[in-house]
Amino acid sequence: MAASSRRAHAPRARAEASQASEPGPLSALPPPSPAALAPEESLVLLRKAEECALSHLTEASSYCFGYAEEMSLFRRRTTLARFDYRPKPDPYCQARYTFCPTGSAIPVMKDKDVIEVYRLQAPVWEFKYGDLLGHFKIMHDAVGFKSSLTGKNYTMEWYELFQLGNCTFPHLRPGMDAPFWCNQGAACFYEGIDDAHWKENGTLVLVTTISGSMFNEMAKWVKYDNETGIYYETWTVQASPDKPSVVWFDSYECSKFILRTYQKLADLGAVFKKIQTNYTSIILFSGEPVYLGNETSIFGPLGNKTLAAAIRDFYYPFKPHRTVREFFVDLLKIIDRVIVNRQFYLFYNLEYWFLPMKFPYLKIIYEEVPLPVGSKTSFDV
Repeated sequence: MAASSRRAHAPRARAEASQASEPGPLSALPPPSPAALAPEESLVLLRKAEECALSHLTEASSYCFGYAEEMSLFRRRTTLARFDYRPKPDPYCQARYTFCPTGSAIPVMKDKDVIEVYRLQAPVWEFKYGDLLGHFKIMHDAVGFKSSLTGKNYTMEWYELFQLGNCTFPHLRPGMDAPFWCNQGAACFYEGIDDAHWKENGTLVLVTTISGSMFNEMAKWVKYDNETGIYYETWTVQASPDKPSVVWFDSYECSKFILRTYQKLADLGAVFKKIQTNYTSIILFSGEPVYLGNETSIFGPLGNKTLAAAIRDFYYPFKPHRTVREFFVDLLKIIDRVIVNRQFYLFYNLEYWFLPMKFPYLKIIYEEVPLPVGSKTSFDV
């Protein structure tokens, strides 16, 4: 499993919302309305959302119904897509640290086995920097399993194939007009739980107990999830820090996989303990996003050369740096564009969006997401 550049042979995407949605290629969606290409200060959907949420008047029903239709179309574009298959890696994409070096197939458990499920969390890059990023609550999540019949334990996690930087920003390659992305993420399953890694600076705690048959059903779901949810997305994009707030784009990273896994287990009948579980999110704050187009419409032969140059120019300062001086020079450029000029270009679902940035621009949060409640009755263990 490795990343591709999302170029001409990218897999066909299927729009899949968190709630029921109609499957279909993203290319089949109608182009954005003129309102979607409004100026930077336009916050049409946000204003409608606020008005509809606060309104109790029957006269507002048709207005809010129109908002619901408009928001539904927007959500189909901004909910991370599922794909028909995982593409082969491009040799250009290289990992500094090998992805899933000790990975193995998920075993088939005996139906009557009793499996303990553990919540695992530790600071990102703890193996290299210890608890450094833990002080900023930048955490990595995984899930552990222990079989009562065999005594074996296992770890399962989901993370980027070619490190976080490649998933967050593209490469600008000579001779190629379009930015080149190495941004796949995938599930990794391997035998053993590194107790010291998770306990020393993080969390290793029992959250539920399941049967072997439930574990086997979960394994089938993991295969589907891993083959169709293939691109890592670092950013969550919100309208404001207030609660509730419109979420324009949701992230797709390690914690989201763990949350989906917990929900699947709950739906299979797992009953979770009542403990607090917090997760890290990196949030950009933006006004209403402006749809720009896909790689072909922007960077192709008939593309928008001015827009293409602006996108490439935006991503240039995020390149890897060889000297300290280069880093600080480009950091000033990033501050100028993102904070002073309030501009950000986001690549999401094979499409580019312009984000009119808003104060506080960026925030790392570590907030509670409760363990799920399933729709079935758990077996007796």
